[in-house]
Amino acid sequence: MNNTRQLLITLLFTGALAACSTTPPPIEPDAPEPEIEQPIEKPDAERPVEPEIEQPVEPEVDPEIATKPEPKPLPTKTEDGKLILGAKEWVYFPGLAQNVNARIDTGATTSSISAVEIVPFERDGKDWVKFKIEHEGVKTKELEAPVQRWVKVKQSSADETQRRAVVMGWIQIGDLKEQTSFTLTDRTHMDFPVLLGRSFFNDVAMIDVSRSYVQGKTTPKK
Repeated sequence: MNNTRQLLITLLFTGALAACSTTPPPIEPDAPEPEIEQPIEKPDAERPVEPEIEQPVEPEVDPEIATKPEPKPLPTKTEDGKLILGAKEWVYFPGLAQNVNARIDTGATTSSISAVEIVPFERDGKDWVKFKIEHEGVKTKELEAPVQRWVKVKQSSADETQRRAVVMGWIQIGDLKEQTSFTLTDRTHMDFPVLLGRSFFNDVAMIDVSRSYVQGKTTPKK
């Protein structure tokens, strides 16, 4: 009886040890992986910004305009070599070394120039005159010239006739340099200090009243 009891105790104790030896060990939870610090990039604002260079914009050209030929310059002379004069021209006086504005008058026979302080006198038994050219407040120095002839002019606004001196003077228009006659008269109240009549341009020029300053100014020689 005692042997049987001792055998049972031995078996129970042995089973208990076997059970203890086959029990799996406890599982520990996974440890979290360490975070890797990412490099911080600087914002774009801190980086140097290169300035933008504006490219020049080519203007648009109308193809129709681009293909049109440039207009030919208007002629300044006729085919036979005469000057073409407009209704207004610049007249160069070599004696004064300046250009003067002139009106071309096809209805006037003789040219005229604005003269003031006209004083007749004699020199070597011939008639001479002293005078100054004035227009728009500008007056030249005193000039002297022999009288070519005297003319009587009757104005429509007055009954009396005026005796005016006609003198010769050199002028240049374009490349034409000629001596022509001028009646000395006060033109300070008129738009043009010089009027060119038929006695000057009949044989040397053709008048085109639709144009002005065809010949341009003459450059004074230094």
